[in-house]
Amino acid sequence: MSSGTLSEQEQQLREDLARRREAVQVRQSQISVDEREEQRRLHWMRCPKCGSELAEVQFRAVKVDKCFSCNGVFLDDGELEQLTGKPGWFEGMLRFFKS
Repeated sequence: MSSGTLSEQEQQLREDLARRREAVQVRQSQISVDEREEQRRLHWMRCPKCGSELAEVQFRAVKVDKCFSCNGVFLDDGELEQLTGKPGWFEGMLRFFKS
């Protein structure tokens, strides 16, 4: 695969993500304040995989959300970027969260 093709694929992915983000923003703008609050109440700090309660765990100066039921680890916006700037972060995360 040539680097030009990879760049084209990346551009297509970025455009797709932008379209998805815009569609979500439109849907969110159509939801009433009460409905949005109800969604937040039902889903706040709940595992998107199994529905159990999430716990904040400090990992390399970043607070990540951990589900001790299914062992999922979830990152908020910007947390992946904070972690990837640190050498060995992925291997460290695997060791840290290994069940």
